[in-house]
Amino acid sequence: MKNITRIVPLLFLPFLLAAQNEKAVIDRVVATVGGEIILLSEVQEQFSYMKKDQPTLPDDYQCIVLQNLIVQKLLVNQAKLDSVEVKDEEVETQLNARIDRLMLYFNQDPKAIEEFYGQTIDQIKDQTRTDMRNQLLAERMQSEITAHATITPAEVQRFFRNIPADSLPYFNAEVEIREIVYKPKVNDAEKEKARKAIEELRTRIVDGGEDLATLARKYSDDPGSASNGGDLGWQKRGTFVPEFEAMAYKLEKNQVSPVVETEFGFHIIQLLERRGNLIHTRHILLKPAITDADMATAQAKLDTIRNLIVSNNLTFSEALKKYGDKNQASFNNDGRVANPRSGNTFFEVADLDTDIFFAIDGLNAGGISKPVEFRTQDGATNFRLVQLVSRSKPHKADLKLDYGKIQQAALDQKKAEFTEKWVLEKLRSTYMSIGDMYAPCPNLKEMLSHSNP
Repeated sequence: MKNITRIVPLLFLPFLLAAQNEKAVIDRVVATVGGEIILLSEVQEQFSYMKKDQPTLPDDYQCIVLQNLIVQKLLVNQAKLDSVEVKDEEVETQLNARIDRLMLYFNQDPKAIEEFYGQTIDQIKDQTRTDMRNQLLAERMQSEITAHATITPAEVQRFFRNIPADSLPYFNAEVEIREIVYKPKVNDAEKEKARKAIEELRTRIVDGGEDLATLARKYSDDPGSASNGGDLGWQKRGTFVPEFEAMAYKLEKNQVSPVVETEFGFHIIQLLERRGNLIHTRHILLKPAITDADMATAQAKLDTIRNLIVSNNLTFSEALKKYGDKNQASFNNDGRVANPRSGNTFFEVADLDTDIFFAIDGLNAGGISKPVEFRTQDGATNFRLVQLVSRSKPHKADLKLDYGKIQQAALDQKKAEFTEKWVLEKLRSTYMSIGDMYAPCPNLKEMLSHSNP
């Protein structure tokens, strides 16, 4: 049985959401696996999204899509039988992460999302919550199945030797980089100005009876929540920075906090509701202004740090720990920057941000750029030093040069074999049916031949 290699992911992307409006017209059950059903719309959504990236996919590839969905539903069904647990907090964390990506797609404008889909963010989350829980259940079940799949160096070599020479993948030029991110420091005068301004807003709310949400829309410097009245949605403990969270969990329902200072600026927080470790808050954030003088000071400071490293008075790692921004993901990875597309620390040159591309252009391995100015997702301006760790040339897969990638591919294949064996065994004791629409698919006929009639 082919193509049982991974869990089909929840396609939390524009097409999936747009397709929801068609469900009432096109939906019907096309397959049943244990206590789980698969709808025609699920198959069509998955297939349509894949076809956007691969326009030449034939229509009969829907047979493969349905096969993968059957595997996913089989895993979900078994996870429920085995009482595999997925906590509400985990589901909310994943939903929030996907909403964050959607917000990036719409330039941090929740109103634009609502206009495009005809749904609020909360409605979108409610609509996809069950799918997300099932996705996590399937992933957890598959992790249990493949937990003992390991790979030895001999198996990696055998895997590589079995790839025909004319089928070896071609790897583009890649670089690995490290960074030290440095945040400009706010001067005392601007900090005091921001503090006074937010104290005045709090007085207008607490003493004047004005609405925090209305003032947030007008004054808040948080681009992710201002247009939504400062609403931060439901979040679990550990989501916010310590100062914000410590205050939020002390509040009573609808209470407005004193002014709270965090690394982002000054906040007023209102608790809307609490359910155990989940809280629903809204806030106003005022950020002290960073002046041109503050920016110049920060750039000069980072240039000094670079000179200390280049002159061997400080190692890159020491400088990172002493001066780097601790909130950057790279901070806890010795400055190595992870590629969000692959999950590893190697970037094809085309995947690099433009400012990083030009910063390392011409550097040899180990070289360090001049301070580079860049904008963060929340609109702040920071600086960073970029070190070129390594640079490879375009080449065919080579066991020595690409051992890590080949090892992962070999392990993925072994996990796929574990999963396939488990699926075939589990089908013998699980009821499965395929509707007439997909009954002719050869791969699904094979699955049915293994299932419990």
